[in-house]
Amino acid sequence: MVRLHKCSFCSRTVYPGFGTTFVRNDSRVFKFCTGKCHKSFKMKRNPKKVKWTKAFRKLHGKDMSSDISYDFERRRNRPVKYDRELYAQTVVAMKRIVEIQQAREARHKRVRMREIMKKRLAGAVRKQPEKYAELVANLQIGADTTQNVKMEAIHRTKGTAKGVAARQARRKHRQEMKAKLSSRGMAKMVAKSE
Repeated sequence: MVRLHKCSFCSRTVYPGFGTTFVRNDSRVFKFCTGKCHKSFKMKRNPKKVKWTKAFRKLHGKDMSSDISYDFERRRNRPVKYDRELYAQTVVAMKRIVEIQQAREARHKRVRMREIMKKRLAGAVRKQPEKYAELVANLQIGADTTQNVKMEAIHRTKGTAKGVAARQARRKHRQEMKAKLSSRGMAKMVAKSE
């Protein structure tokens, strides 16, 4: 099994045969994925201040910074005696850990985007209160309609309300067609055509 390294500047995965290795006078080894990272390192740039690095994204709350599932990825230099059963269990566990990580990252992104959308909506209402008066009233009615109202507000700010209405009309038409054809047993044909 090949060992994958992390870029010393941006923390991207460096695969075998790719990237650059830099050995400092104190024998410390640095791996870089691209010349861009290597040059930034030599210029003594701080990865926490460069927006496209993992360090910046974690520091500013864009990526998850602390999670138990990341502890499994730690590098372990202690050799383990080969055991087929242990190997099979490890492979299954690795897949499960990846699923858990992806689910947690998706949840983190949803929460982050929800806050961003609230700020955008607040800014839009502040700029054009008469245009969004109806939306603000709907937001105050109840939490059950909040999600639809937010999405409508976002589409309005982007100027695509007409496109949303067209998509909803198409979806409604498709559902009507399925209902008509299901009585004849042709619903499978409609599903395939979509």
